[in-house]
Amino acid sequence: MYQALYRSYRPETFQGLLGQDHIVRVLKNQLDAGTTGHAYLFSGTRGTGKTSTARILAKGLNCLAPQGERPCGECAVCREIAAGVFVDVIEIDAASNNGVENIRELRESVNYPPAVGRKKIYVIDEAHMLSQAAANALLKTLEEPPANIVFILATTEPQKLPSTILSRCLRLDFHRVSEKVILERFIEICDELGVEAEPDALALIASNADGSVRDGLSLLDRCIAGAGVVTRERVLEFLGMCGQEVFLDLTGMVLDHQVGEALLLLDGALAQGKDVNQFARDWVEHFRHLLVVKYVSNPQAMLNMSLENIKRLQQQAERITLDKIKDSIIELSEALSEAKWSTRPRVIVELAIVRLASAGYAQVRPVLQETEKPDMPVAVRPKPTGPAAPVRDVPQAEPEALIAGPPQSESMEPIANPQRIEPEPQPVAHTGELSCEELWNRVMQDERISKMARTCGSVLAEITDHLFTVEVSNSIQEEQFKKEEKQLVEVVEEYTGRKRRLQLLLNDAETQESFL
Repeated sequence: MYQALYRSYRPETFQGLLGQDHIVRVLKNQLDAGTTGHAYLFSGTRGTGKTSTARILAKGLNCLAPQGERPCGECAVCREIAAGVFVDVIEIDAASNNGVENIRELRESVNYPPAVGRKKIYVIDEAHMLSQAAANALLKTLEEPPANIVFILATTEPQKLPSTILSRCLRLDFHRVSEKVILERFIEICDELGVEAEPDALALIASNADGSVRDGLSLLDRCIAGAGVVTRERVLEFLGMCGQEVFLDLTGMVLDHQVGEALLLLDGALAQGKDVNQFARDWVEHFRHLLVVKYVSNPQAMLNMSLENIKRLQQQAERITLDKIKDSIIELSEALSEAKWSTRPRVIVELAIVRLASAGYAQVRPVLQETEKPDMPVAVRPKPTGPAAPVRDVPQAEPEALIAGPPQSESMEPIANPQRIEPEPQPVAHTGELSCEELWNRVMQDERISKMARTCGSVLAEITDHLFTVEVSNSIQEEQFKKEEKQLVEVVEEYTGRKRRLQLLLNDAETQESFL
């Protein structure tokens, strides 16, 4: 019967455990000296060997080998533990056995001695899933178990365990396995299986394993099952990723302000079944590659790609500034964060592309960054704090009272037909002393306007007594401003003192030409 690669290549001895030399050293020394503890806590990310190490330690405690290194992996006890049928090794899934009743049953079984081996080992997987009551019920047994009992707790989230549990265990933290170690192991496995695999393909699998040997083996298993030869294209297909060439082309379009072509490239990638969130994450990784190429003399040692693509990266890095790389990474990271909770993540990523590729984005971004400084004074017309006080009618005084002044001397002649002086009407100033550009920059700094609208690169084209006209470059920006029409009208009214309607002017001639 066929077994998955992560099962058939599970390490059976300490020599087969990858990337955990610090833990192997501790456990082997304890086994050799006979000073093993009564309770262990194995913590670390998924697929790093926690459960496998627990089984290897159980073998070492019960191995029948008369001499030499333990576990031997060949005696009857080692083979039974490897097959999962050894009666004195009890594995418990705390996710489904997390109640007090389950712990009471465990406490009762602890009182019975081992049936076959020297030690009875309880492996509690996902220990952080134990309820508070169950953890408290386990404390006394965990602190002072019988002499022939060993507890091994495995967890991916040790911070969720009570401190009373942590203090009773010898904690060993499992590290993520490096890409180099995983790649070497995958090459050995392919050689043993007689599978033809491209080095770039295996390197890509090792990179996406994210330090988890089990995840990497699962992906390798899928690629082998899908085709006889494991190629880079096949791996990209299974991962739902785009090739490096796609992001080289997309970044080039952004630098050339080709908004339409960039959106078409995204549409083509999604039409092939690519995941939009994965697409954005890979694009962030591409900007990280540009950063490495720009400052590292030998980037090939850090980047998993061909020499041809590295040369293209170096050419692109000469065209892009550090500020552009930084802004792009920040922009895409914010888009990913918003897309995570959005019902339309594609729109969020498309809007990020539009902002990055817009010609005016470089001027808008510094304005946005200034708004994030809370101590930055803003010299604009003060906002009204409440309704204006009503103007009272003042009764007109007699003309003589209006011009009354100091007593006239005898040499002064009286003024004939005195008249009330009326002030000349002043023209209404719609924006105070600010130009349209300055006023719009202030409006875009208001906290009620979303970050999306602030970074669209819009322009206040005209402002009259009854409306203000905002020019946008594409339909996505137009839709965003329609959603925020109420907030925009309120903010403009507070800064100008008059309520005006919003009028949007769509100026997408360049985008339409690119689509045609």
